[in-house]
Amino acid sequence: MTLMENTSEVTKFILVGLTDAKELQIPLSLLFTLIYFISLVGNLGMIVLILLDSHLHVPMYFLLSNLSLVDCVYASAVTPKVMVGFFTGDKRISYNACAAQMFFFIAFATIESFLLASMAFDRHAAVCKPLHYTTTMTSRKCILLTTGSYLCGLLQSSILVAFTFNLSFCHSNVVNHFFCDIPPLLALSCSDTYLDEIILFILGIFNLFFTLFVILVSYLFIIIAILRMHSAEGRKKAFSTCTSHLTTVSIFYGTITFMYLQPSSSHSMDTDKIASVFYTMVIPTLNPVVYSLRNREVKSAFVKVFGKAKSSWGFTNLSKIACKQC
Repeated sequence: MTLMENTSEVTKFILVGLTDAKELQIPLSLLFTLIYFISLVGNLGMIVLILLDSHLHVPMYFLLSNLSLVDCVYASAVTPKVMVGFFTGDKRISYNACAAQMFFFIAFATIESFLLASMAFDRHAAVCKPLHYTTTMTSRKCILLTTGSYLCGLLQSSILVAFTFNLSFCHSNVVNHFFCDIPPLLALSCSDTYLDEIILFILGIFNLFFTLFVILVSYLFIIIAILRMHSAEGRKKAFSTCTSHLTTVSIFYGTITFMYLQPSSSHSMDTDKIASVFYTMVIPTLNPVVYSLRNREVKSAFVKVFGKAKSSWGFTNLSKIACKQC
């Protein structure tokens, strides 16, 4: 069955957006444009840096490069449409475009959660079992972890989108949100949404508890290992790194829990929209900072790559000047 072959008479939706206040349109559009630009530059820059520096061709940075790719895609699934709405005032989105936006957002947000768990497992292996790290985190295992993350995300997104867009939307097409998310669309449907809510709840519980369990258990053992370190400076740096990671994880999982693991009757769409800004726009921007800028190896690689590019550019210009003098 195709997306349009249901009993729905709706061919497009209208996204209400974040606010109707005209005085906030320009400031918010500029803010979100800046955030999106920083997110793209930070994450794409991280991918390029990891590709160019052979010292970063290790499991930790392989997972980080995938996390950066996922952040780019799932931020791009939402933010550009929001920016278009601010700049042009056009808040319409077609039925199929709405389904596509939902699919890519849910898929890559789910992939992110599994990648975060994979990165926690990698850090556990590195800190708690450093002598066995190379045999624990092999290339094959890294590929299996990332492939499994992508498959889980794509499969779960396919299920949720299929169930959501098999509902009938015969009353209103005004979505009280700034993107096509499941709760506001369920609120519009004139069909019985009980089964959809159950499926959403079950998949949400599975993702939340499985990935968060892996993260928390991994970091529990990491903290125990850190407390056994003799160097006070080493413990301080390690705790600082863990705190930053767990802060980002808390924001990500906190907003997901708040959004999806509650009955539809308890939803306040205005509150949900504010929470959604964090995991659709802010978190993809924060991840490059949390996972890279505090990392000495990444800083060193950046200086090295930038230095080579600068030297190459300088040598090219000198050659051009010499040729002109000749």
